[in-house]
Amino acid sequence: MRIPDYISTLKPYVPGKPIEELEREYGISGCIKLASNENPIGPSPKALDAIMNSLNNLHRYPDGSNYYLRKRLSEKLKVPLNRIVLGNGSNEIIELLVRTFLREGDEAVLPEPSFLMYEIMVQAGGGRPVKVALKERVLDLEGMAEGISSKTRMIFVNNPNNPTGTIVSREDFEAFLQRVPPDVLIVLDEAYIEFVRDGTCPTGLDYLDGDKTVVTLRTFSKAYGLAGLRIGYGVMRENLADLMHRVRQPFNTNLLAQVGALASLDDEDFLNKTISTVHEGLDFLYQEVEKLGLRYFPTQTNFFLIDLQREAKIVFEKMLRMGVIVRPMTAYGYPNYIRINVGLPEENRGLIEALRKAVQ
Repeated sequence: MRIPDYISTLKPYVPGKPIEELEREYGISGCIKLASNENPIGPSPKALDAIMNSLNNLHRYPDGSNYYLRKRLSEKLKVPLNRIVLGNGSNEIIELLVRTFLREGDEAVLPEPSFLMYEIMVQAGGGRPVKVALKERVLDLEGMAEGISSKTRMIFVNNPNNPTGTIVSREDFEAFLQRVPPDVLIVLDEAYIEFVRDGTCPTGLDYLDGDKTVVTLRTFSKAYGLAGLRIGYGVMRENLADLMHRVRQPFNTNLLAQVGALASLDDEDFLNKTISTVHEGLDFLYQEVEKLGLRYFPTQTNFFLIDLQREAKIVFEKMLRMGVIVRPMTAYGYPNYIRINVGLPEENRGLIEALRKAVQ
């Protein structure tokens, strides 16, 4: 069998191991997992109730059009329903964009380091990733604009950026827009937009009807606590959404994900509690990390980077054996950094205690 080089040379995404696997592997229990940017307080109670009430319908196929969830999103976001595409996580929206609008030999400009799935999806589709290094952990929009060629079909802008937690400002983003040809898709990934405190951060929905082609990605995995159900969405022009609906699988979001996400959108108290928990947790962790004499980088997300000034994998292993799971950033080009996300107050205190011991 002949395998294309762009498939055989793919570097797979390596997710963090589940708590159960790590506890079994290391012979520990009661782990604190702060490695995957998950919601520390879990899903919305309203989402849980809706999911429980839907269990008797598991023998039925889900709504293939995602009508009710798209309708609620349309009302909340104030955009027409036919501009919304639901996916099995926003990951699938990225894949659908590549499958629909990129062909073998086409190029996609993307920041580095950033969400690893951009490069993987583009390469898997036969495209060529054009990677532009960050400047002081912030997307280099000027460099990304300079990376555009006649073969460029899309540009990925992760804002806030994972793993650095930084944003580009509205002013810089609008200057960047002026340099992008109208036929190039600008994919604005806003997976962490709910946590942003900086008022200068742009919002992709503001550019939906502009003269440039902006697609906004969002997810229910982070602020809404539904990572285990895998559901996200994209907002775009109607003609783009129509094409993607032709390409996507007819039942690409499952029944429980649909009803859980729908109920979550009506639980403002839960969302506000999540955001306040994260912001209070960040302020506490900043202070405690500083006391340890370590350098940290402020964030606009629910996670942040710490410079350990030593090999991160060693500290990661030490903390793991103490039952605290963090993410070493070697795969992102930061071999001395770890990334941690905010947990519950008692988890944050446990993290700091383990980190203190690990760097002694």
